Amino acid sequence: MSNLQSLCSSIGRPRILVLGDLMLDRYTWGEAERISPEAPVIVLRADDEEVRPGGAASVAYLLRHLDAEVALAGIVGDDSNGRTLRALLHDEGIDDQLVLSDPSRSTTCKHRYVGRASNRHPHQIVRVDHESRTPMAESLVTDLWNRLEHRLTEFQAILISDYLKGVCTEPLLQQVISAARAVGIPVLIDPGRTPNYFRYRGATLIKPNRVEAALAGKSSFATGVEALATARSLRVSLDLDAVIITLDRDGSIVATADEELAIASSPRAVYDITGAGDMVLATLGLCVAGGLSIPDAARIANVAAGLEVERFGVAPVDRTEVLAKLSTDQKANRAKQVTADGMVDLADRYRREGKKIVFTNGCFDLLHIGHVSYLQEAAALGDVLVVAVNSDGSVKRLKGSTRPVIRDEDRSALLAALSCVTHVLIFEEDTPESLLRRIRPDVLVKGGTTTDIVGREIVEAYGGRVCLAGQVPGVSTTQLIHAATGCA
Repeated sequence: MSNLQSLCSSIGRPRILVLGDLMLDRYTWGEAERISPEAPVIVLRADDEEVRPGGAASVAYLLRHLDAEVALAGIVGDDSNGRTLRALLHDEGIDDQLVLSDPSRSTTCKHRYVGRASNRHPHQIVRVDHESRTPMAESLVTDLWNRLEHRLTEFQAILISDYLKGVCTEPLLQQVISAARAVGIPVLIDPGRTPNYFRYRGATLIKPNRVEAALAGKSSFATGVEALATARSLRVSLDLDAVIITLDRDGSIVATADEELAIASSPRAVYDITGAGDMVLATLGLCVAGGLSIPDAARIANVAAGLEVERFGVAPVDRTEVLAKLSTDQKANRAKQVTADGMVDLADRYRREGKKIVFTNGCFDLLHIGHVSYLQEAAALGDVLVVAVNSDGSVKRLKGSTRPVIRDEDRSALLAALSCVTHVLIFEEDTPESLLRRIRPDVLVKGGTTTDIVGREIVEAYGGRVCLAGQVPGVSTTQLIHAATGCA
C-alpha cells in the first residue's frame, strides 16, 4: 500500500483523450410521500433539479477531478440538452473541440427521479432515457476521425467509453486503436454490453464487468477462477495486452501476458453503484498515462471505485481522497500482521469468544489467483483465517537460492490486503508444526492436490479438522516466473 501511495503521488497531470457516447444526466429530487389515488404509483413532491455529465462525459468529469488534463470526443445533438452538456464541460475545464454537433439526432439524456422517504437516504424511483442508438453517419465518422488523427499525439492515453449509442462504430474504433498503437499510446476501453468484442481487437486493455464479460465470453461464471479463464480467452483472442474483469463486491480479475491476479475489495457501505465503472476506467487511464503498470493501476482503481460507491450518482473523487484511503488501508493491513506470540494470545481470545479459527501456511511468493481462490475457500470454513508465511530464509531452503522473488515483509503485506485474511504472521521454520501446537486452530487448510498435509496428525490429535482446498489449473508461482523470465 505504501508503494501504491508513492506511485499515485508520482503520476503528475497527464493529458488524456476520452472518446465515446456523450450523455447528460438529469436528476429530479423530492419527497416520496404517498401513493397516488389515481394508480398504484409513488407521488414524488419535487424540490430540486440537477444536471451532471454522463456516459463518456462522466469519465472526463471524473478525470478532471483526479487532476488530469482532459479532451473529450463524441457527438451531441443541436438541442438544449447538448448545449447544457457543453456548458458543464466548459465549467469543468474539459476540452470539447472534438465534440461534434449532429442536428439529426438528439443528445442522449438519462433523467433519474430520486425520492426521499421521511428525509432518509434517497433512492431512484424511475429512470427515463431519451436517446438515439443509430450509428453515426459516415460523413460524421470521417469528420471526427480526421480531427482525432490530427491531435492524437497530444495524449498520453486514450479512453473509450462505449454505451452502444452510435459513436463507437467498429471502423472508427479500429482506426483509433491502430493509429494509437503505431505511436505507442495506450488505449483503454470500457466495452458495451455486446457479444461482438472484435470491435475492440488490438486495444491495450478492456475492462468489462461481470455481465459484459459473460456475454462476450458466451458463458456465465460464478467464481474468480472461471472469470480468469474468460479474461485469458478474451486477451488472447482479441490481441490485447490486458483484460480486467470487475466483479463488484468480489473485486476484480487482472490478466496480462506476464501476470494474473485477483484484487479483493474491502467491505463497503454501498450507497449507489452508479458511476463505479466510469471511476474504474478514469483511474486506470490516469495511472497508465502516468506510467504505472496495469496491475498497480488496477489496485488503485479498485480503491477509487470503493470510494465512488459510497456516494450517490456519479460523484467525483479527488486524488487526495484516494491517497488518504491508501494510507488508511495500509494502517489496517499493518494491524493484521502479527508475531507468533501475538497470534497465540489472539487465538486464546477468539476461542473464548466462540470463534472458529482456520489456519493455513505457505510461501505465497508472487501472489496469484490460485492463492486468492484457495484463501477465500479457506476463510469460508470458519470465523478467523490465520495465514502463516515462510520467511525468506525458509523459502530459500525449500525452493532454492533464486527464491523468494518477493521478500517476506512484502508477501505478508500483500496477504494482509486481502479482505478474507484476518491475520498474517511470518515464521522461520521450514514447517508449521510448532505454530500448530501453540495456536491450535480448529481447521487446518492446505491448497493444492497433495493429500500429505504437514501437521495433520497434530491437529487431528486434539480434535481439529484438516481440509484440502482446490487448485486453479495452470496457475503456479513457478509457471509465472517461467513465463516472465524464461527460466524456472
